Amino acid sequence: MQILIEKAILNAKINPDLSQRQAFLARRISTRHKIRMPYALRMVFCKKCKSFIAPGLNSRIRIGRTSVKSIRISCNLCGHTYRKVIPPSATIKKNSI
Repeated sequence: MQILIEKAILNAKINPDLSQRQAFLARRISTRHKIRMPYALRMVFCKKCKSFIAPGLNSRIRIGRTSVKSIRISCNLCGHTYRKVIPPSATIKKNSI
């Protein structure tokens, strides 16, 4: 699965049809054999239309402006927008002395 997704990301700019097919095969392998995809592989699929979204090519990625730090990902194929919240532990903490 991981090799197919990596190849799909590499081929997304050159041959988008091939990259869609490779991502579809990776997703099909995981469902057929009941293997859960790792989070890093799951986040390259749209949550609404289930199609492969290459970061920056057929999706738009923005940083949220609210008090909760998040990343907004918009699929250019179906128009769906969803957020990925950045946990507070990922930010730099100051040492209290």
